[in-house]
Amino acid sequence: MDDNPYISAFSERLAFLRSKKGASAREMSLALGLAHSFIHNCEDGRNFPTMLNFFYICDYLGITPKDFFDYTQENPSMDNEILSEIKKLDPKSKEYYLNMIRETNNRPK
Repeated sequence: MDDNPYISAFSERLAFLRSKKGASAREMSLALGLAHSFIHNCEDGRNFPTMLNFFYICDYLGITPKDFFDYTQENPSMDNEILSEIKKLDPKSKEYYLNMIRETNNRPK
């Protein structure tokens, strides 16, 4: 792992998000059309993706670049899926689920 804290943070986040998706580093590398060891080397801090490859990585993970660097999100691809499904609901259903979420989180309206 690299001693640069930014590269280390990037590498750790990549490994975390990849594992959340349930893919091996090799599977992900090959799915992206890259050398079989590319993602593993990024996670070890030996490689750093180009901006284009970073966008491909985010697309593969089902997240935005902003999501990638939002360390408060444990599973941004699931959050995005939930939001996508919510957008399809009618206003009354949205209000119902919002109230249910608030109750679950013990937050007032």
